[in-house]
Amino acid sequence: MPNPLFHPDHGWIAAHIPHQGRMCLLERVLAWDAQRIACAATSHRAPEHPLRDEQGRLGAAHAIEYAAQAMAVHGVLLAGSGQPLGVGYLTSVRGVRLHVDRLDDVADDLHIEAERLSGDERLILYQFTVSAAGRCLVEGRASVVLDAQRL
Repeated sequence: MPNPLFHPDHGWIAAHIPHQGRMCLLERVLAWDAQRIACAATSHRAPEHPLRDEQGRLGAAHAIEYAAQAMAVHGVLLAGSGQPLGVGYLTSVRGVRLHVDRLDDVADDLHIEAERLSGDERLILYQFTVSAAGRCLVEGRASVVLDAQRL
């Protein structure tokens, strides 16, 4: 049974999701349960962030990657020691609203929340927000397909 009192750090996250090195963007899990996960990130301020453009900017649309990684961590935490959920693939994003142009100039830590709206063993729909200091930066919905090779 999953333990929502367990709050993984960056090392645990990197060991359990496919995103490695600097592409593992999340710092830690703040809270989670069967429907939701909240994570924190500081990597948006890193000058060597792998998604920065040639001018060193990190566009707000990259918040979707932060949300996708939070969803991946959520899946791993829900699987616990039981049957693995399989590899997830982000298949679509909808209703995305960018309330800022970029993330690299946000001084505060990012707060990433994802809420599972529906799903089964093949497809999951999440709603997500990325905020900083209580201000919503990016929000939307995302679909994740699990074990796409089985479809």
